Amino acid sequence: MALQDLCKLQEVLVDRLSAGCSSEPFGTTTGCNYVSGSPFSDAGMFHFYIPAAEYLEESPIRFGQIRPVRSVGAASSPDSPALSWPPGLPLASSHCVPLPFPMAHGTTTLAFLFQGGVMVAADTRSSCSGLVACPASQKILPIHSHLVGTTSGTSADCALWKRILARELRLYQLRHGRRVSTSGAAKLLARMLHPFKGTELCVGATLCGWDGGAAGGGRDPGKNPSSVSGASLCYVCSDGTRLQGALFSVGSGSPYAYSILDQGVKWGLTVDQATAVAREAVYRATHRDAYSGNCVDVYRVSSEGWTRRTREDLKEEYYREEERRGRPSE
Repeated sequence: MALQDLCKLQEVLVDRLSAGCSSEPFGTTTGCNYVSGSPFSDAGMFHFYIPAAEYLEESPIRFGQIRPVRSVGAASSPDSPALSWPPGLPLASSHCVPLPFPMAHGTTTLAFLFQGGVMVAADTRSSCSGLVACPASQKILPIHSHLVGTTSGTSADCALWKRILARELRLYQLRHGRRVSTSGAAKLLARMLHPFKGTELCVGATLCGWDGGAAGGGRDPGKNPSSVSGASLCYVCSDGTRLQGALFSVGSGSPYAYSILDQGVKWGLTVDQATAVAREAVYRATHRDAYSGNCVDVYRVSSEGWTRRTREDLKEEYYREEERRGRPSE
């Protein structure tokens, strides 16, 4: 049995085309009443974003990176069946071509849950191959008062999509009078990034938030996450990956950071202990990884919102450690 017959995809698409539902430019909302029995019944209007093919053709990500998107409707022959992919929707994947020169990405970001909320830390070095492009970049971006996100990948892509996500979450809060949960924000970001799968878009984000509850009532990883309100941690990647867990480290320095986190992270840590573990993990990663370094940013997300620790230069810590070992640094 064909997959489209099993999922009743053919009937849904035929009804959409007959109802006159057409795709609109990126950033506009399209509403369609699906037939009963489909995943979205006509009990409510399902609003979603459809990136049009014209947007992909005019997008800067095409410049020297992906081949032109071929329209499915124009390539169909007269003998083909009447059913076709709705016009305006991009292809499932685009053929990639190599960049003029290799782009190496390097960073160290981490986040973990403990009884005081979520502890988030990252270095501040932005690199482009062997060049340090910026030694003081911001890799932890606040999205709203109780949600921050770490950035790993292309800095411009991460900053752009974090702004888009912040806008959509703010609009939802204004319309419904409540904040979207961390897992809901992760699902929304993954759905928005999915049409760009196969392009040179590179976004790896860890969303760290607090979904509600009293102070000190964090979500214990040993309990059912759906039954306890509190801190939450989700990882989203531009290739469609969406994970929920209690500890994540992303970037070229993550293997070195995991060596500290695996032995130091415990649920019963105090705020000072959790801060020391996060800071130590970033320091060890920047010492071993050439693409990570300079300073460390530490954030904590709790029921009162996110708070930021003063940025610290890791070079000073390196000098202090050399003095403790009794080896004078040159």
